[in-house]
Amino acid sequence: MRTAVAAADTGRFQDAADALALTQQAVSKRIAALERALGVRLFARTPRGVTLTVDGQAFLPHARELLRVAARAEAAVRPGRRALRVDVLSRRIAPAGALQDFHRRHPDVELDVVALTADVDGAVAAVEAGTIDATFHAVPRPLPASIAADHALDDPHQLLVGPRHPLADAAAVTPADLVGHPIRMPGLAPGTEWATYYDELAAAFGLTIDVRGPVFGYEVFHAEIAESAELATLVGEGSRYLWPDRYDLRRIPLRDPAPVYPMSLIRRTDNRHPGLARLREHLAAHRREVPDAWLPSWVSRAGSAAAAGRR
Repeated sequence: MRTAVAAADTGRFQDAADALALTQQAVSKRIAALERALGVRLFARTPRGVTLTVDGQAFLPHARELLRVAARAEAAVRPGRRALRVDVLSRRIAPAGALQDFHRRHPDVELDVVALTADVDGAVAAVEAGTIDATFHAVPRPLPASIAADHALDDPHQLLVGPRHPLADAAAVTPADLVGHPIRMPGLAPGTEWATYYDELAAAFGLTIDVRGPVFGYEVFHAEIAESAELATLVGEGSRYLWPDRYDLRRIPLRDPAPVYPMSLIRRTDNRHPGLARLREHLAAHRREVPDAWLPSWVSRAGSAAAAGRR
């Protein structure tokens, strides 16, 4: 197709051969093969070169369009020529804020922020398949050899309560203060990375995580907490939720120690997108160390930092 267009543009097989770094014989053979495949003559041969036949004139615009489509397809997958596609579980939680900060500091890196995956297993499958370049999840179990995880974010917990809750007026609370106050986490499915984390958190501090009941959405849940003297839940410090002022909900930091939810940037080891390299550098440079943090047993500060450096 490219040879035929070059021959039409130059009017001579030799000139087309020079433009494509081919021999004239190679150009002649390609044109002949194309004409046999189509069952028509595209070019009329003359002593001064070639001219398009009626069929050739009808064929040429479509040939040009096919070459333009091929060029766009190639550009779409060439590293650095397409947007870096990064998955976040929700646009309301800390990874979305981290990506927004990255975009402010590196506006030249085109980002495509999506919320496609629901758990770490689905996230790993999407990264392996190339549906996304990277995703943020906690990683409580080993990953396939082709997948790497950089410990990227530690999101400290806050207690979310309504104005009538016994802890509503506290400036800060400790995990020990939460003993006897059930933490509502409806819809926390067994086997997920969240369940793994909260099971270990509850065991470490003697907490009660109440997962009973259906999930009606953040708006309904926040309204229930605002009206209750008993309901409480945990939210990430980096999460962004909105509710009416009349709810008077309180976000109270946890201290001594400060439980944090660890998130890693999950990616293929062979992904060479330059934007991904810059995102990793940004996250490593701006990762916040939480003083007196409590992390689950499957996260090692030193180990994760060393692993990130090796990768």
